[in-house]
Amino acid sequence: MNCEFKDVIIVNEGEQFIGSVCIEDGFITKVTKSSSSICESDKDNLPFLLPGVIDDHVHMRDPGLTHKADMDTETRAAASGGVTTVLDMPNVSPQTTTLPLLEERYMIAAQKCHVNYGFFLGATNDNLQEISNVDVHRVPGVKLFMGSSTGNMLVDKEEALRGIFRQCPTLLMTHCEDTNRINQRMAEAKALYGNDPDVIHHPEIRDAEACYQSTALAVQLAKETGARLHVAHLTTARELDLFSPNDKQITAEACVAHLLFTDQDYATLGTHIKCNPAVKSKEDRQALRQALTDGRITVIGTDHAPHLLSEKEGGCCKAVSGMPMVQFSLPAMLSLVDEGVLSIERMVELMCHNPARLFGIERRGFIREGYHADLVLIRANSPWQVNKDIIQSRCGWSPLEGKTFRWRVERTYVNGQLVWDGEQIYPAVLGQAAKFNTLTRF
Repeated sequence: MNCEFKDVIIVNEGEQFIGSVCIEDGFITKVTKSSSSICESDKDNLPFLLPGVIDDHVHMRDPGLTHKADMDTETRAAASGGVTTVLDMPNVSPQTTTLPLLEERYMIAAQKCHVNYGFFLGATNDNLQEISNVDVHRVPGVKLFMGSSTGNMLVDKEEALRGIFRQCPTLLMTHCEDTNRINQRMAEAKALYGNDPDVIHHPEIRDAEACYQSTALAVQLAKETGARLHVAHLTTARELDLFSPNDKQITAEACVAHLLFTDQDYATLGTHIKCNPAVKSKEDRQALRQALTDGRITVIGTDHAPHLLSEKEGGCCKAVSGMPMVQFSLPAMLSLVDEGVLSIERMVELMCHNPARLFGIERRGFIREGYHADLVLIRANSPWQVNKDIIQSRCGWSPLEGKTFRWRVERTYVNGQLVWDGEQIYPAVLGQAAKFNTLTRF
């Protein structure tokens, strides 16, 4: 597909300008900057063109958990939200902890994904050989659960943990919560509140101390071994003290839910915002928001984790953790732009440029000549409301239902092909496997 965007406000690499972009055979062939400067009326009347969002943290549930979601439905959700590349986690069924299982997921994706994709290999206590043999250009990294995992993906043996940090040939992305601390806090909560404590106690059980202890250990191991560490979904102000601005070795992700919600929202949203690690205090949220602009947070992801509503019933024990978010991450972060939390240029840095840099994603994440034409056209002052009718995810619900957003995703292009036109998905469009060249060891 060949096309041209004329007289759009391009947001790219720290600036915004009126310009034009030409696409031929799936690639950006020309970027032209207009001599006209942007005035406020332009921002109201002209569409904005951004690089497609790269979400470094999604759970598409495929294979094995497809009653909740699959690669087809969740990449429809991604595309309709302006997300053009997703990096998927290994806790599916069977868990992606071997290289043959990893290849099976890539084969499924080639038939079902409407955006570009990559899959993490999962670490266990006993699969160091698989990790050592991973193709670093094939995968974005290795996902390491240092706490609060199910099945055999919790790496809780010190020897195994240190071996992974020493020998992993690519980036390590960690889920950091201290399991012993959580188990202790859960026992205390059950003694006080019964066998299934109300969800308002979730951030007391999976508390700030559990996060800090585990994150501190991960950072210490990375410094000792030279491993390339990316800590997923920070939730606390204290954890942020472990990170240095613009560090290339040890980086952090903030997730949309923790940037939007606080523990006060459990009273109205209940288990709809139950996730691991837990949504925490207003002060923690404010610290995360501040870290978006001071260099300590490198990327914004979603931890998109769809479940059926029936699975969200109960409290801290019975209700499963996780929420769908990929479809609405870009409009939600644009609402923070409107609130003055960060600039639109910085938002693009965190959601498009930095994920591409972090994982060494080949020719994606920027509006540059010679790059894949992964692009999203958005428009301001075009209000709409989240409701069940527009939800693309198979799970069929969102914690943002009833929320009105000012920014609308008008069109999404994946490798130069129109996959979302503002009203419908073009299901014949399929994405590509992303290629990686991650900076791995220091």
